[in-house]
Amino acid sequence: MAKTKILFITHEMSPFLELTKISEITRQLPQAMQEKGFEIRILMPRFGNINERRNRLHEVIRLSGLNIVVDNNDNPLIIKVASLPAARMQVYFLDNEDYFQRKKVFSDEHGEFFADNNERSVFFCKGALETVKKLGWSPDVVHCHGWFSALVPAYVKTTYKDDPTFKDAKVMYSLFNEEFKGTLGSKYAEMAPEGAFKAADAQVYGDGSYEAIYKGALHFTDMVVVADENVNTEIVDFARSKDIQVFEPNGDQDYDAFGEVYDQFAPEEVEA
Repeated sequence: MAKTKILFITHEMSPFLELTKISEITRQLPQAMQEKGFEIRILMPRFGNINERRNRLHEVIRLSGLNIVVDNNDNPLIIKVASLPAARMQVYFLDNEDYFQRKKVFSDEHGEFFADNNERSVFFCKGALETVKKLGWSPDVVHCHGWFSALVPAYVKTTYKDDPTFKDAKVMYSLFNEEFKGTLGSKYAEMAPEGAFKAADAQVYGDGSYEAIYKGALHFTDMVVVADENVNTEIVDFARSKDIQVFEPNGDQDYDAFGEVYDQFAPEEVEA
């Protein structure tokens, strides 16, 4: 059987940025899967509080240079990479001066949700998939972690559904206890359309609340992972009501079960 290729998309990962339980899961799960023989790639934003010197980030010139359109504005995308030598893994970082080079992540020093978090999420989701295309690497599974990646499933299943990079990719989404105070607003859905992902499709993201954007994402998701205690039960119930597969691992380190799940999406062998 050919190796299953797994793309992990997250907004945090230890040791680079540790906000919630997501950071530890996205640090350990990819390594465990790589040790089982899966091919993995990891993408996350290069938020301004990630220390480039300490973490030895450097720009990948061949991947940088794209412009990502958000709300009719061109925004340059810079790609950087860092290695985790002990795990033999590389992590790709998406950077943009306007969106990510600030010292706070999602809220300002007064605890106010950034007004442009909707734009920042759209930029990241579009940029992540364009970066994978430039890598020339076709994942079998796109596994999203955290609300910041909420548009990735929609783009994979619409805008990129006929693209050779993502044509047969399945989407998994891990749910965590990470609700934010604030909203991305209805403008999130208004800015989201891209290619085959039309304005009418984007309406499933509703008013941009935490629950709304997850329900929107799950319309385009093949499997949900209940990855935390006290996740929003309304979102899990919604997934079940849509007959989406729900995977509940037996703890964070149930790597054998994760391996079996990923193997469901292994590419079929082509006979000579």
